[in-house]
Amino acid sequence: MSEQPSQLLLPRREMLTRSAAGFGMLGLASVLSDERRAAAESTLSADPLASRAPHFEPKAKHLIYLFMNGGPSHVDLLDHKPELEKQAGKPGPGGNYLPSPYKFHKHGESGVEVSELLPHVGSCIDDICVVRSMYTSTPNHEPGLFMMNSGTQQPTRPSMGSWLTYGLGTENQNLPGFVVLCPGKPVVGPALWSNSFLPGIFQGTHINNGQLDPKKIISHINNPNLPPTAQRKLLDLMQRMNREHLEARDGDAQLEARIGSLEMAYRMQFEAQDAFDISRESEVTRKDYGPGQFADGCLIARRLVERGVRMVQVFYGSGQPWDAHGTIKDHERDCKQSDQAIAALIRDLKSRGLFDETLIMWGGEFGRTPTGQGATGRNHHATGFSVWLAGGGVKGGQAYGATDELGVKAVENRMSVHDLHATMLHLLGIDHKRLTFRYSGRDFRLTDIHGEVAEGILA
Repeated sequence: MSEQPSQLLLPRREMLTRSAAGFGMLGLASVLSDERRAAAESTLSADPLASRAPHFEPKAKHLIYLFMNGGPSHVDLLDHKPELEKQAGKPGPGGNYLPSPYKFHKHGESGVEVSELLPHVGSCIDDICVVRSMYTSTPNHEPGLFMMNSGTQQPTRPSMGSWLTYGLGTENQNLPGFVVLCPGKPVVGPALWSNSFLPGIFQGTHINNGQLDPKKIISHINNPNLPPTAQRKLLDLMQRMNREHLEARDGDAQLEARIGSLEMAYRMQFEAQDAFDISRESEVTRKDYGPGQFADGCLIARRLVERGVRMVQVFYGSGQPWDAHGTIKDHERDCKQSDQAIAALIRDLKSRGLFDETLIMWGGEFGRTPTGQGATGRNHHATGFSVWLAGGGVKGGQAYGATDELGVKAVENRMSVHDLHATMLHLLGIDHKRLTFRYSGRDFRLTDIHGEVAEGILA
């Protein structure tokens, strides 16, 4: 029976030594002296979320991942295919070719074409790099979701946010390093922001942004019975007892995670309510983002990275909202509820001097077929689709790569999910081949044994 990566099996000291040796965030060689190994253990064990130096000078310090779960259609949004009109109704892979019912327009000085469904994003296109040559291995939601979020189709492996906070820590110790904003939960739920075999402190913190009241977004954020000074004394006593308990159990990963979560919970009550309270924003700012859960999530994402959170992932909604099997017209609803907020996020970050240090990623787990499903729907599509990047270190105003003339396959500058992850980590100052963790007898990494940095995307 194969071992399931659900918990750490290494003793605490061995775990830290092995992870530091392959880690590289502390500038360590593969073979460490006893003195340097002790220093690495001390740093990681004392405060695993402490901000750490990257492998090289980063272009970005933070990541906002706008996740369009369900699979948005590239040929209706970001990859104009006039040839589809000529081939309309003719047999293609999985059905007859279906032209897009939407017009495309050139935007900005760059002239990159964007669908009429995304006029606000189009207005920011000179800051955006549209990747039109993405591909993945399986056109099914569950493996596609796992691949895009954790670099593998297998559940459950560490998510990108967990890898990122493991590698770099976070700047603000009073807030989680990896926050997930999702009203409800997507198809496979918390597995998409799991720490898996990484220490529990690196798991994503799920916030239901369907509730605007900051006191309800995070349950039990206040202690109604004790003032902060009394809480601190009580927690210090409890933590000393917990650490003695931990030492007697040779590094129990679940106990260690609980110790870290108690400390984080205490610190969060003083800053989290402010961070999640968008009522503190001006009326002008809130109007710019527009109404709705996704718009609120984008605004909260800006407030979080402004406060030093390393990664914020904003799910468009729960379930599979972009899954347009019945009719591609559903994309009109989804674009209307997201387009304005995304453009507002870009403008807001730029106005606050945060855009150049914040990497923004937009995309779903795959695309949709250039052929029809039924009269006006589109099925899942994995061999060619689009995502986009903007912000820290990204060369905006360009379309990188291409699919064939019908949008079926990526044919130019093809980019796998591993390539995408490697490129994103590079922009954050991480060599994806050196960000490793030893588990169950081998070194794991977000990009597995694959991945190449797409130099053409870099500014």
